[in-house]
Amino acid sequence: MMLLTAERTPAGTSYLATGQGQPVVLIHGVGLNKEMWGGQIVGLAPHYRVIAYDMLGHGASPRPATGTDLLGYAEQLRELLEHLHLPQATIIGFSMGGLIARAFALHYPQHTQGLVVLNSVFNRSPEQRAAVIERTRQVAQYGPNANAEAALTRWFSHEYQAANPAQIAALRQTLASNDPEGYLTTYELFATQDMYQVDQLDSIRVPTLISTGELDPGSTPQMAKELAELIPGAQVAVLAEQRHMMPVESPRLVNQVLLDFLNRAQTSENPAKGIVA
Repeated sequence: MMLLTAERTPAGTSYLATGQGQPVVLIHGVGLNKEMWGGQIVGLAPHYRVIAYDMLGHGASPRPATGTDLLGYAEQLRELLEHLHLPQATIIGFSMGGLIARAFALHYPQHTQGLVVLNSVFNRSPEQRAAVIERTRQVAQYGPNANAEAALTRWFSHEYQAANPAQIAALRQTLASNDPEGYLTTYELFATQDMYQVDQLDSIRVPTLISTGELDPGSTPQMAKELAELIPGAQVAVLAEQRHMMPVESPRLVNQVLLDFLNRAQTSENPAKGIVA
């Protein structure tokens, strides 16, 4: 088992780092923390330097100031890279982390070696937007635990939930223990920023992979394909029979997709565009 000790940047960001080689940074989803990446840390660290951190308002990192926007979350990542003396890294963001990864690539292209957006949102339909706004209202009224059971049902297959009750219970506890203000600030951004600087996406000129699960109801294959169309040279990988939390439910499958992309990106400025079923 790989045992890691969390460290902190001068600004208070809590992070884990292991492995050698080109740096890869992992950004978790709203309500979660850096611990969600255990399967990816084990799978990627033999080949890359892997850094996972707690976004603002989550885990052991500080709460975001009131009114913090996506740029503020991207600036947290910039401070982390500066602390680690890393001029560039490949940024891998999951769900809300995918929005932060996109914002980072837009605002800090000089620090972005590659971009991976996993199970993230883009161009929600009116119905999807109304549903997530309603969830935000519930979070504001009842706190981080407001949508936990519905979220777990969306995130995992029934089979995985039944086979891993201890892990599901731990995730339920993680959601419930979030700082209410930090969680709400982050969730409001998650609910409203799926079209963040959409007219600037064609300025992203690094190797890019957009991936989601075939059965992800909130971060759909259509979203992934539409987002990839706006980023020059972006690849799409839709993983068959996978739901939202595919990095946790199917780490070997996700790791293989990530390693294939990362290895190709090492040998090419921009991998050939394509759709992987």
